[in-house]
Amino acid sequence: MPSTHQPLTPAVLAELRRPRKYPAVSVLLPTHRREPDNAQDSVRLRNLLEEAKEAVHGDPEVARADRIDVIGQLDQALAEVDLRYAEDGLAIFAAPGEHQVWSLCRSVPARVLLAQTFLTRSLVAAHAANQPYWVLALDSRAATLWSGGRQHTPEQAAGAFPVRRPEVDFDAERQERVGDVPGTFDDEETRHFLREVIEAVGAVQAADPRPLYAVGETEVLAALDRAGPVVAEAVARVAQGGLAEGPAEALGRAVREADRVRDEEAVAGVLDDLDRARGRKSFAGGVDEVWQSVAEGRVGLVAIEDGYRTTVRDDGEHLVPAGSDERGARDDIVDEIAEQALDTGARVRFVPDDALADVGRIAAVLRY
Repeated sequence: MPSTHQPLTPAVLAELRRPRKYPAVSVLLPTHRREPDNAQDSVRLRNLLEEAKEAVHGDPEVARADRIDVIGQLDQALAEVDLRYAEDGLAIFAAPGEHQVWSLCRSVPARVLLAQTFLTRSLVAAHAANQPYWVLALDSRAATLWSGGRQHTPEQAAGAFPVRRPEVDFDAERQERVGDVPGTFDDEETRHFLREVIEAVGAVQAADPRPLYAVGETEVLAALDRAGPVVAEAVARVAQGGLAEGPAEALGRAVREADRVRDEEAVAGVLDDLDRARGRKSFAGGVDEVWQSVAEGRVGLVAIEDGYRTTVRDDGEHLVPAGSDERGARDDIVDEIAEQALDTGARVRFVPDDALADVGRIAAVLRY
């Protein structure tokens, strides 16, 4: 079951957002990690999928062949869902010829939507809230890359990784006699291996830039540092060996403290930015002010409390509180704000609950 802790690169997001042949069906469901809250998740999921199928079946704009196809895609998606591993939300996307299932580390409002594009805003907001990072784990023989985040154990990334140092046969006795035995990280094969690692990390960061943790013994990290900029550019180096092949749980433990410190520093930096913005009157607070500023493209940073959700409607001039059953109600406005802010080049940062209690749970630093 794919999830938002898989790389949500610009290319992946662009592919999700491209127009589909109608109908592109989006099914969103809030899920639960533990009993007893998760007891009804499977029932709710089946009910939402039945609602989606009925919407497809009853839509006169959907051709018969596409109707059969999309309903089959929804059935296939259901078969792929394993709610034993549920996080806080689930997104199912289906269109003629395709379907995707995404597990989210952020709750979503229950929804079924038929359109020409998938509803990606909750996926984007959950990805941002997860604060994703990379972990590069290496020793003298291999380097692996892992995708991590606030809410989950690192998962090994594919692509150019793992990078392995070729095994080289040599006559150790002869080299000892003539005095040319290289150090562990001084031979040309190892230098070539380290250059490969640097190139592979650079390619990944170019496609999906994230904070990176470098994990390995002190000697190998020093050798990698001499070979290129990867270690210097890492947010932290963790001097712990034996993790180049994992396991994931041990890698997660190895970087946990460094990531906690980085997260606390980042939150403190965001709150300082907001305080400075208030002093120079480039500040917006509350969902209505932030939404208007984001819509105008004026926002450089949006800060959102982790658990903040609200339902509003547009009264023509402002967003006002609304019940979920009111006409025009928008129960995913927070995710809308996060997605649109990111689209305009703003930073989006999720902060602990109550950190923004005095400004309406959501705030922004304005560019002008």
